[in-house]
Amino acid sequence: MFVPTAIRFSKDVRFRDAVLFTGLPGIGLVGKICVDYMLRQFKAEKVAEVTSDFFPPSVQTSDGIVGLIKDELHCVSFGKKDFVFLSGPVQPALDSRAGSMEEHFEFARAIVAAVKGRGVTEICTLAGINVGDRRMHFEPRVVVAATSKKKLEEWKKLGAISDKPVGLISGVAGLLLGIGREEGIEGACLMGETNSRLVYGDPGAAKKVLEMLIAKYGFKVEMAQMEKEAKDIEKAFADLTKQFDEPDDNSSSLSYVR
Repeated sequence: MFVPTAIRFSKDVRFRDAVLFTGLPGIGLVGKICVDYMLRQFKAEKVAEVTSDFFPPSVQTSDGIVGLIKDELHCVSFGKKDFVFLSGPVQPALDSRAGSMEEHFEFARAIVAAVKGRGVTEICTLAGINVGDRRMHFEPRVVVAATSKKKLEEWKKLGAISDKPVGLISGVAGLLLGIGREEGIEGACLMGETNSRLVYGDPGAAKKVLEMLIAKYGFKVEMAQMEKEAKDIEKAFADLTKQFDEPDDNSSSLSYVR
């Protein structure tokens, strides 16, 4: 039987009351930076590979050897709970092609089906939300949307905000929650405020999201490297803002472009 998205587990995994975190590439790479950082810190075990016909039509190379582009599932145990991480370099593309929307739904359904049957009881998707140039002038906040009022309030008590009556969450970060809710899995999307033009990533926004996860789940995470990267980007914003604020001494004497 043809399966456009395949999740291949390395063994017969059964998770314990598990939370699935997802951090695939998106706005400001916020979710990806956050999940990749946790994976390095926790030294989580890889338990599955995800391949899909909806990924870019390419192969990746390593030392001259080609292979299919894959996302991965990792798992780490803390106490009586397991934490599962969906990470990787790609997700189905968001564009205007015919069939593009169906690709996202199929991919998300495949992920939910794979983890639900193995003990995942909660989904927490991590993403970025574009606030434009506001990001250059203000400390990023964490915006939350959840599958229930109860779950929403849990995150708001930790400092997340939910200040918009209506909105959209595109891609896997949104669909995993929507499809998961239909399957009886609670969850939330944490979105760090960022600027969509930060194509190389926003560690400052990722740091805010990670701090909220630490507060919620009690993770022990060494934050020194994340804090350094966050400070670097905030300094870059400050320097750029200062340049914009400085008057141009030549502006009055030049009346034409040359």
